[in-house]
Amino acid sequence: MQSELEIQAVIGFTGKIIQGLVLHPDNEHVIYPLGSTIVVRHIITRQQTFLRGHDNQISVITVSRTGDYVASGQKTYMGFQADIIIWDFKDRSMIHRLKLHKVLIQSLSFSYNELYLASLGGIDDKNMLIVWDIKAGKALYGTPNRDPVNQVQFYNQSDEKMIAVLNTGVQILTIDRQNKKIQSVDVSFGNVKRTFTCVAIDKNDKFCYCGTKTGDVFEIQMDMAIYKRLAPVKKLFSQGVNCLGLLQNGDIIVGAGDGMIAKVSFQTMQIVASSELLGGVTSISFTNDQTHFFAGTLQSNIYWLDTEKLIPELRNTCHYERINDVAFPHNYSDVFATSSLNDIRVWNAKNRQELLRIQVPNLECWAVAFMNDGKSIVSGWSDGKIRAFLPQSGRLLYVINDAHIHGCTSLTCTSDCQRIISGGSEGEVRVWEIGKQTQVMKSSMKEHRGRVWSIQVRRNNEQAVSASADGSCIIWDLKSFTRVMCLFESTLFKMVLYHPEESQLLTTGSDRKITYWETFDGQAIRMLDGSEEGEVNALAITKEGEHFVSGGEDKEVKLWGYDEGICYFKGQGHSGTITRITISPDQKTIISVGAEGAIFIWKMPESVINSKAQQELPTVQSVKKQNDIQQQSQQQQLQQSVAKDAQSQKSNQNAKSVKSGTKSSKK
Repeated sequence: MQSELEIQAVIGFTGKIIQGLVLHPDNEHVIYPLGSTIVVRHIITRQQTFLRGHDNQISVITVSRTGDYVASGQKTYMGFQADIIIWDFKDRSMIHRLKLHKVLIQSLSFSYNELYLASLGGIDDKNMLIVWDIKAGKALYGTPNRDPVNQVQFYNQSDEKMIAVLNTGVQILTIDRQNKKIQSVDVSFGNVKRTFTCVAIDKNDKFCYCGTKTGDVFEIQMDMAIYKRLAPVKKLFSQGVNCLGLLQNGDIIVGAGDGMIAKVSFQTMQIVASSELLGGVTSISFTNDQTHFFAGTLQSNIYWLDTEKLIPELRNTCHYERINDVAFPHNYSDVFATSSLNDIRVWNAKNRQELLRIQVPNLECWAVAFMNDGKSIVSGWSDGKIRAFLPQSGRLLYVINDAHIHGCTSLTCTSDCQRIISGGSEGEVRVWEIGKQTQVMKSSMKEHRGRVWSIQVRRNNEQAVSASADGSCIIWDLKSFTRVMCLFESTLFKMVLYHPEESQLLTTGSDRKITYWETFDGQAIRMLDGSEEGEVNALAITKEGEHFVSGGEDKEVKLWGYDEGICYFKGQGHSGTITRITISPDQKTIISVGAEGAIFIWKMPESVINSKAQQELPTVQSVKKQNDIQQQSQQQQLQQSVAKDAQSQKSNQNAKSVKSGTKSSKK
């Protein structure tokens, strides 16, 4: 039986989802999606709880007016159903799983009295709008739409009226209970044509405001279904309007695609205050008193702003693109580093805060590692250079230019901190001698014909093994710089590891197999099916070698018993391919990183930790037994030596008496 791996914490926020960051009405929790998981985080204590039920990336999230319900929808593959889940916020439990839409859930909205949930499908679902009964979990009304619909929103004071934002216009929808239909009225815009993106409705349901891709905001009188005014006056928001929020005095908060957040006056329709955020603004969520609000951006940053002057305060950061590598310092579990597009980030493992960001614009960092002495962070980049940085300040220590022609894809360091072994996308493995002022290439070993995905060095620094996409793993002699042994398989090798005893190797790749190899003769000992679908990219093994962890395109983190070859635990939460996995030096946590930019911190199961403790106990007992045996043997040896001394004394006395007898007889 496979048990579920427990998520200890996550670092990440899917900023691409419009209005994906929601401040709960209790003003204490922030709710946001990360991959296929919904994160509920307490603002002050930063404690995280998780809502897990989706099997693919979450596309939309919303919270009811009282905060009792949370609804989320997902994105799936072509032809498959896309689930909607209604959650009970207090119990953090699933109430209903609703299945009617296909491929994508575009928008969700709770009605005023929390009787209904409106859901909107995507283009592949014929833009189907369905109204659900929340208590029964059943569909009541449904209607398709010819034009693509971007958002649907219930009125603030009614359970029967909605606004639908289409690409080409805006519709006012009314639920006709008698005929069981949804009636629609088109809003008149005259000769003005826009592509509409989002909507915000005022508290009295008199006016609504719709944002456009052109970068302006339309004011619509809802009872007349006509547009009244345009904002802002004589100035458009660059890259369109992504999201809108309304203050109690009628002023509009606008989130633009270029990162600008602005306050537009209700009376003059002019910009009163504005500020620039990093990444296009996608979410706005107010506190109950509307003095402050949270804003989420495309670059997965979360800001805290006041509604008066819009002064931003950065509250949360994370990667927004694929994470390529993750590494811990030697024997230190409180800090780890991740590498992604444009930057390397160093994180505090306990409070999940970003400690350091090392940016190299327009380049991608493919590999990162800490030197064993902890004095530098070594990294491989897409421009073929190896860069080393100071771990506290992030200052550049040295650069090895032209280390690899088409990019440095993997690297590792020897335990004496004197050498770096790097691999490139052209297949070369190179050894670099690192001095105080110099970095010299000692050897370039050209046997691989494809990208080198992984390198690991033995503890004695005399040999290294490299895994390549050409279907070979090569063990190198680091003294003579020659090939010792080569392992061949019809796969693209993605990862290679030494077992802690270094008598065996563990490899994985595109054939979905996890293979054990004998380092003595290079024979394959065992093959495991690492995944049913998709290649396995990542491996990590515990210090004792009793367990190892794998992950890949199936988006699951799996914990295996090494000797048994059985998967005991599975962890689900990623919505993208898992690219790398590592185990903390204290063996208490597993960290996995993925293509969606998420960092998942998993708790090492108690059974695994207890098995290690049980293994250590007998060794202590055996040591005690050995000490007791040694003491007993020493006592026996003492007794034997004393007995020998007594016997020798007796024999000496007997010999003396015999001699004296012979002398007297002669006389």
